[in-house]
Amino acid sequence: MRLRWASWTCVRQAGLVVWLLLAPWAAFSAEPRVVASIKPIHALVAGVMQGVGAPRLLAPGGASPHDYSLRPSDARAIAEADVVFWVGPELEGFLVKPLDNAKDKVRSVALLDAPEVTVWPLRQGGAWETHDHGHAADDHDHAHDRQAGRDPHLWLDPVNAAAMVRRIVAVLSEIDPLHRADYQHNGAMLIERLDRLNQQLAAGLASIQTRPYIVFHDAYQYFERRYGLDAVGSIVLHPEQRPSARRVAEIQDRIGTLGVRCVFSEPQFQPALIATVIGDSGARQGVLDPLGAELSAGPDAYFLLLSTLSDALRNCLGGS
Repeated sequence: MRLRWASWTCVRQAGLVVWLLLAPWAAFSAEPRVVASIKPIHALVAGVMQGVGAPRLLAPGGASPHDYSLRPSDARAIAEADVVFWVGPELEGFLVKPLDNAKDKVRSVALLDAPEVTVWPLRQGGAWETHDHGHAADDHDHAHDRQAGRDPHLWLDPVNAAAMVRRIVAVLSEIDPLHRADYQHNGAMLIERLDRLNQQLAAGLASIQTRPYIVFHDAYQYFERRYGLDAVGSIVLHPEQRPSARRVAEIQDRIGTLGVRCVFSEPQFQPALIATVIGDSGARQGVLDPLGAELSAGPDAYFLLLSTLSDALRNCLGGS
């Protein structure tokens, strides 16, 4: 009996060795190597990946994706990634060439192209100037020129964020089927939370819908459209370029003519220009941050980002 038991044990052990050798490597690999471009996208990906792993963030909140330069460690992370989530070439021009170079090894997911997202065209003329994309031709390349008409700041609409979460869940489930149930569960919880956030923001912003304001650059169209806000112009078109004296004069005229209550700067850029634009008009000065410069990266960053935007608008535009 002992001999038969020993023989059976040997057979089982041998079978286990064969199974380990033949089983798909994905079943035993670590979590997928995931990279996200900016903090709001990173937050959504991190929320889907909770309990499985953590994505790497490329551009910190204090850095503008409009003129960000990759560090050597960033380039290595992209080259070694299984998947890179980004908005698209309209925003992160610094990723176009690295992703093109790694296209045979790294999956690139531009969330501006995700199913079910609402994409608005860039606002043109008048208070929003005429968009000229030649300033970034070296980085954005021809892919940017072909799609220059789309406004890339789509994450500022939580309904779009829910659509992006569905895309993130689908992609991660494909590249890491072992954790598909985790991604689907996390995604469902995240979408419920985004729906609650949308309702809270709509209720909180209803009282300031008719109060005009000026933004530093035209980054908030999705937020404004979702909640019916009254932005009446931007100081600059490209945040890395100073406005002309004529442009400053035009904005000053709009402040007086339209009774603008507040002019907003951004933490990624120097605020001194805002004081010049406001002059002695009596308009208030506030700060809007579309990227979450001061927020800690992680699953909660997206919700804090939009709540902070709402608070900044209400604090500056509220009252008499």
